[in-house]
Amino acid sequence: MENRVIFHIDFDYFYAQCEEIRNPELKTKPVAVCIFSDRGEDSGAIATANYKAREYKVKSGIPIKFAKSRLHDRHDAVFLPADFDYYDKISSDAMDIIKKFADVFEYVGRDEAFLDVTVKSNQNFQNASHIAQQLKNEIRQKLKMTCSIGISPNKLLSKVASDFMKPDGLTIVNPNQISEFLSNLEIRRIPGIGKKTEAVLAEINCKKIEDLLRLDFFEINNKFGRKIGTYIYNAARGVDLEPVKERQPSIQFSKITTLKENSKNYDFLHQNLLRLCKQVHALALDNNKMFRSVGIQFVNEDLTMKTKSRMLRNPTSNLEELERTTDQLLGEALDEQQLLVRRIGVRISELSDLEGQSSITNYF
Repeated sequence: MENRVIFHIDFDYFYAQCEEIRNPELKTKPVAVCIFSDRGEDSGAIATANYKAREYKVKSGIPIKFAKSRLHDRHDAVFLPADFDYYDKISSDAMDIIKKFADVFEYVGRDEAFLDVTVKSNQNFQNASHIAQQLKNEIRQKLKMTCSIGISPNKLLSKVASDFMKPDGLTIVNPNQISEFLSNLEIRRIPGIGKKTEAVLAEINCKKIEDLLRLDFFEINNKFGRKIGTYIYNAARGVDLEPVKERQPSIQFSKITTLKENSKNYDFLHQNLLRLCKQVHALALDNNKMFRSVGIQFVNEDLTMKTKSRMLRNPTSNLEELERTTDQLLGEALDEQQLLVRRIGVRISELSDLEGQSSITNYF
């Protein structure tokens, strides 16, 4: 683990930064990028907000009407509809810059990537900090954007570190500083630990990562099961052996709709999924693509999200197989669904070119 030098790069308030590039006058104003629904003017949720808006507790996931009430006294506040085509273009330009600095590049999302720079830095963290600063400078010069970078011996620690000094941060965790860096952080800083896990740990007076070190391996496993328990036990100690894997941005097609009413009724949701399947299928055919991965998404009434996906045995462009797979995923998703669903979506990915009868499913 100590032989690796890993970067995690995370762009600050990415969508809102993209809007500031398009219109520099926004930099002095509270800006919220919104995903509007078709239920009315203020129906929908905040996708992201710049730091001026965050001062008023406007953050991603909250309803637009809540955000507007919190910014009621800021007459210069700006609420913009999300423009994902534009954000994808900026992201692509950013990733092209970032790749040049990596031995191994792993795309995570529009605003996030891991780099292995072990060779380029000669396994030296001081050299790595210079590389990171050069990367940040080039992003600022060419795109007029800021990003935060965490540097450590593994992906887990680098992800925690990139969030440590936001915005425009650069945090280095040397191998001999791991315990010192982690011990005083709140447990929620560990990626993957949400409110429920945090609440369970709080019941046994575990609020900081150093508190987790008091629990032995079997005690944690008994509470959370072997898989999650092992992850928590290792994460508290800064242990993560997962390598940075070469991964480029994956193209996907998706459609999402706001339901006419919140519901978890199977028949109602099924009918909406069928309509979305036809739209996504048409996109695939228009772009001459087959797909191998199918997924559905719920946005619940409290704006939390739930996703289910399945990898097919062979690539296909068959509408019936898409409909059948989404129906299976819907049944699984509803199995333990407590909340009503507000929005529902369909996604296809793992795309490949459609050439004649190249898919056995198409043939039959």
